[in-house]
Amino acid sequence: MSNSLRPLAYGLLAATAGLAACSPLPKVLKQAETGRSVSTRPPVLTASGEAVPFEVVARVPAAHLRKGVAYELLLRYRYEHGLREDTLGRLTFTPGNYVYDDDNKKLLVATQRFTIPNTPGRNPGELLAHGQVRELKKNGKTLRGPDDVRVARGIADPARLVFREDTVLTLLPEKASNVTSGTRVLPFFFDEDQWFIRGYLGTNVQALEDLIDANQHTRQVLIIAGHSPDSTDAHNRLLASKRVRMLLYYYKQRVKNFSYLNKNENIRFDTLAHVRKWDTFLQKVTTSALKPDQIDSVITIINDTKGSFETKEKALHRLTYFDYIEQYIYPVLRFGTVAVTYTAPPRYNSELYLLSKKIVEKQTEADALTPEELRYSANLTPLLAEKQRIYEVSAASTGSWEAFHNLGVILLQRAEKEPTDKIQKAYYRRAGTNFTLAAHRHPTAEFFYHAATAYHRAGDRLEALQNYDYAIKLGGDRPLLRKVFSDRAALEIEVGQPDEALRSLQYAGPSYQNALNRALIEVGREHYELAQEQYRMAQSLRPAAAAPVYGLAVVAARQKDEATAGTLLKQAVALDRSYAQRAVEELEFQDYAQGKVFKEALK
Repeated sequence: MSNSLRPLAYGLLAATAGLAACSPLPKVLKQAETGRSVSTRPPVLTASGEAVPFEVVARVPAAHLRKGVAYELLLRYRYEHGLREDTLGRLTFTPGNYVYDDDNKKLLVATQRFTIPNTPGRNPGELLAHGQVRELKKNGKTLRGPDDVRVARGIADPARLVFREDTVLTLLPEKASNVTSGTRVLPFFFDEDQWFIRGYLGTNVQALEDLIDANQHTRQVLIIAGHSPDSTDAHNRLLASKRVRMLLYYYKQRVKNFSYLNKNENIRFDTLAHVRKWDTFLQKVTTSALKPDQIDSVITIINDTKGSFETKEKALHRLTYFDYIEQYIYPVLRFGTVAVTYTAPPRYNSELYLLSKKIVEKQTEADALTPEELRYSANLTPLLAEKQRIYEVSAASTGSWEAFHNLGVILLQRAEKEPTDKIQKAYYRRAGTNFTLAAHRHPTAEFFYHAATAYHRAGDRLEALQNYDYAIKLGGDRPLLRKVFSDRAALEIEVGQPDEALRSLQYAGPSYQNALNRALIEVGREHYELAQEQYRMAQSLRPAAAAPVYGLAVVAARQKDEATAGTLLKQAVALDRSYAQRAVEELEFQDYAQGKVFKEALK
């Protein structure tokens, strides 16, 4: 040691010796950290959507307590190979911040909740605690413990474990016909107790305007409107008629101002207002995701309950599942429908392919072919890029729901052939946009489900949830609705909404996907017996699948049953070798990773 450093070193030693001699801090620190334990609930840091909430539980001996001095734990999360860290806060053992342990009155227990962001860069990482004692007076001295304590390692993300079986989406069949006449049906939906037309996305206003502006020879227009049974809508007996008149007025004004071929006096207008009728309500109920006995109960109330319209509606409120009726059925009964019957001149397709090529290459106008002929021409090329361009031109020039839908399918197919995740998600996102445009022009549960599927694959979770919701509200075949609820439950787990996911699973019915996802929720809640039941159900549905067996191994690891976990893990690896690497990376097995049982299971 150089002569210049010796005085400094001797000074530090003297200061330390002085602190030990006259200060209680070293003794309090030693007493607090002898027998100290720090853990988290849940035992493995688990992501919930975009956040990682957890609770830190610290136990220290009560003997360390000293007036004017407090022991505390400084908490931080270190990641990116130790280059970055988040300071989380501290647990301080001062009166009001701790309780005595129920099992051992010689120990104090302090708990506090923390949250860290769930980002890819934060995993792997580690949660560290560092003890220190501090004098509580102003400018009091502080003495830190010598070492960090690792409380937890890494982040488990249930979203990565959610199981979802993708539905294969296919192109709508395209046929070229020289007959272009027909009837276009456009539904509209109104806000509660309102009759004004909504002008934002999803109202079909643009589709109606496009139809009128196309100047097809219109023969007849039928306008129908109704109201929902709830008291806000149903108390106004004129509401349905007002909705009819508003749609009629809007249609006539558009024809008057923008149509050069049609005149209002040459069009036959028929109108019908459904006032306090249960027909449409019952039709929506029978095509909903309610169970058969629930549907029967609703039908019984409407058909057999004596009394007024209001009496029957109030009877519905007493049903335990009225929230489903109120959320998914009532909104679509505030409807209006415009059905337009029109004719157009026939056209033959002898030069169909050449014309479609010229249209795509902008050598001729899009109206050289009918919308059906232009879409049909996409079948004449095997190249996805050419199909895409044809449907893009068709969608841009005609705005037809068929073009938007098939363009979405082509974009999905192109996404599946992309090697990079970024480009793949961009295609999925574009597909979702086109499915949404198709669904709003031709609203069915199936088409909104297609939009939700595309957004789900793209990772646009809020858009996906909204479109799943639209699909459910429109109603449809039971198998489709069950699949919609199943996929929505999977998404709700991914965004950290397990309670909502369980509610969705109530309407999803039994399936392999639902059993795995319900088990995942129960593991997160530490309901291990319920989780085992669901994994065994999934195993019974697919005996050769490795996922249920692997899930049972995770449950066994959570229950500290190393032997059972090893046996199950060995079975899962035998069914699917990819689970060996997955088990190595799995935080649930970190306590057993160096043991003989674990290594034998992965052979």
